[in-house]
Amino acid sequence: MKDDLGTEVRVPDTVERIVSIVPSLTESVAHTGKLVGATKWCTHPPGLDVVRVKGTKNPDIEAIKRLRPDVVLANFEENRDPDIRALREAGIAVWVTRIRTVEEAFSSLARMFEHACRTGRPAWLEEAERVWAAVRPGPRRTAVVPIWRRPWMVVGSGTFTGDVLRRLGVDNLYEDHPERYPKVPLEELVARRPDLVVLPDEPYAFSADDGPECFPGLRTALVSGRHLTWYGPSLVEAPEVLGRMIGR
Repeated sequence: MKDDLGTEVRVPDTVERIVSIVPSLTESVAHTGKLVGATKWCTHPPGLDVVRVKGTKNPDIEAIKRLRPDVVLANFEENRDPDIRALREAGIAVWVTRIRTVEEAFSSLARMFEHACRTGRPAWLEEAERVWAAVRPGPRRTAVVPIWRRPWMVVGSGTFTGDVLRRLGVDNLYEDHPERYPKVPLEELVARRPDLVVLPDEPYAFSADDGPECFPGLRTALVSGRHLTWYGPSLVEAPEVLGRMIGR
């Protein structure tokens, strides 16, 4: 079968050992009982007891090889091409996901479970589809979505995060930017006068005393990065959780 990037991946007919180097995919497949390795950033589900293989951008290739995985789960945005190539050159099957919208999350994860993990669709995926189909956005608002400071970076075009917010009635002012995560001076962000400044707690950990003070006179919303950017079981809760945080 071919993964989301169109690369042919030779996954064994029976999969018993999975390594995930993407936090949201780790949470997605943890229930299968097949997960043997994950990154240090894979914080969900709580208490996950698997071998840690460093980070998403610097996975420990040798440690992964020692785990003898049937398949490694990766993502086109989270993981680097050199690491994916190194794993494939070692003879390991690597399934790469590409998820930029909520609909892509549903279709990509369904294919991943069937062809990469060799399992059926989990109940939470069915529930997430039902929940999102019922979402009715309120009056449209504009927003900027910083993800880093020093330098300031925001969510740009073609992102899962942007689609999540759009479905909740919030339009990203940088959706038409040529870059997915552009660097933008703070002065420009303030000058755009968005209806809302959305401040997630990851990858930069914005908090009540670190972020809102930079946007005087603008409404800010501190939100859960897991619900805004992860495509896994959190999708079931995301509309209600984010809706409450952004004040729909």
